[in-house]
Amino acid sequence: MAERETLEVDVLFVGAGPAGLGGAIRLAQKAKQAGKQLSICLIEKGKEIGMHAISGALMIPASIEELFPDWLEQGCPVEGPVKEDYLYYLTEDDLLSFPVVPPPLDNHGNYVISLGRVTRWLAKKAEELGVDLFPGFPGGDLLVEEGRVVGVRTGDKGIDKHGKPKSNFETGVDIRAKITVLCEGPRGTLTRIAIQKFGLDQGKNPQVYSTGVKEIWELPDGHVHEGRVIHTMGWPLKSDAFGGGFLYSMSRSRIDIGFVVGLDYRDPFLDPHHEFQRFKTHPKIRAILEGGKMVEYGAKTIPGGGWFSMPKPSMPGCLLAGDSAGMLDSIRLKGVHLALKSGMLAAETAFEAIEKNEFGAEAMSPYERRIESSFIKRDLWKARYFKHGFKFGFWAGMVNSAIGSVTNGWSPFSWIKMEPGHRRMRTIEQYYGRPDAQPHRMSFDEKLTFRKTTDVFNSGTIHDEDSPCHLLVQEPDLCTSRCTREYGNPCQHFCPAGVYEWVRSDEKDAGRLVINFANCVHCKTCDIMDPYGIIRWVPPEGGGGPAWQNL
Repeated sequence: MAERETLEVDVLFVGAGPAGLGGAIRLAQKAKQAGKQLSICLIEKGKEIGMHAISGALMIPASIEELFPDWLEQGCPVEGPVKEDYLYYLTEDDLLSFPVVPPPLDNHGNYVISLGRVTRWLAKKAEELGVDLFPGFPGGDLLVEEGRVVGVRTGDKGIDKHGKPKSNFETGVDIRAKITVLCEGPRGTLTRIAIQKFGLDQGKNPQVYSTGVKEIWELPDGHVHEGRVIHTMGWPLKSDAFGGGFLYSMSRSRIDIGFVVGLDYRDPFLDPHHEFQRFKTHPKIRAILEGGKMVEYGAKTIPGGGWFSMPKPSMPGCLLAGDSAGMLDSIRLKGVHLALKSGMLAAETAFEAIEKNEFGAEAMSPYERRIESSFIKRDLWKARYFKHGFKFGFWAGMVNSAIGSVTNGWSPFSWIKMEPGHRRMRTIEQYYGRPDAQPHRMSFDEKLTFRKTTDVFNSGTIHDEDSPCHLLVQEPDLCTSRCTREYGNPCQHFCPAGVYEWVRSDEKDAGRLVINFANCVHCKTCDIMDPYGIIRWVPPEGGGGPAWQNL
């Protein structure tokens, strides 16, 4: 085995989303203002920066205006400002348009963006300030010495599916840093390690998530209403599931359309991708997409537990930012501005610690105070009990949300004890009243509605199939001994990329699980929603995964 190379840096950011890039830029700005030379490094698992960036996305401009006051004049790519908001309650064949859009969903002053395009622009700004960017390098493990994080070990490259080195084998690098900032997005591998090693979730509510699936559609010229934002609730979801749809007008006659499903549903057959395809068949939605063509697809998970589900964001030598720290305003469906701001606050904390040459728990703790005195706390405090009401169904959740909007987040359901979403899933017999129930199968026309494999093709996803599977089933015997009988192998439903396939040779065959890991779009739904909690998503070989351009 080749000797492992070591790279020494001052600050390491892991993940090239808005938190990582915003933090690296802010730190470089502060160093430049102070006339100091800092070694700032950012690693990213995607082949190129922006390829793994996905969000709705509507961006509140507060954070980026702070980072670059003339951000629009400097050419930050936006799809356009929001000019009109609509909120619909859908039934199967009709809709109710809300006469007044609730304040949390009033997006005037916000911008429709492609997160991929914005992160590519931020990456250029970071490089101009001297930040070293390394795409294609996933974080494989945390380096911890004497109770302090001292960096990250990147994953090895060139290993075959049997775990043997290939001719192009490269040993991962140990990047040693005075301070490491984890910005991996939701359910990050290094973040999981940090939470477990340092007990960052002690006294916290468990994090709960949603899965969002989306497509970009190109429409004929003149068919897209500039600046229009539509949110929907109701059909096709049942009242015991949380979620809804969205349509955002983009530039160049394109529509950003998607659907979000809370990963705390009860129906073991619920399929977020399936519900999204059904959503598009609604007469109103079908009419909007008429004459168009789907050109890109993606999916991601979204942390929605709120303020009380956030892990402690600091530990010796390390900070958590963005979705890794659960920073998403679930009422307003916004997280980009919070990720940017948290990265910037992490940078200010890191700069101060380097000035003092102190990197222990006490030196990192000002980060928490900065969060509490910023709009991050203000926004997330209002949403602290948002999910509690939905434990009793859609209408209870809506009443709870309405109460919270006029009471700064107070809730009559604050006494509810939250639990991990996958524990709410019911067995087939519990949910349907009989053990032999079967899921509804939808037919896809491949024009308006698409199979998962078609959508995955349009995500540009590529993995080296002669590499280790990055989806680890820790107790595979459960799949056949219990899961088939109890839940009907829900992994084949909740995965929005068709990764998990239950294969039988005939009706008498119990079947076996086939993991098509090359399809994986890195959403991590499986790591969250498996009813036994036995699936682990770990980073694949660097550069593998989706190749998103405009999501």
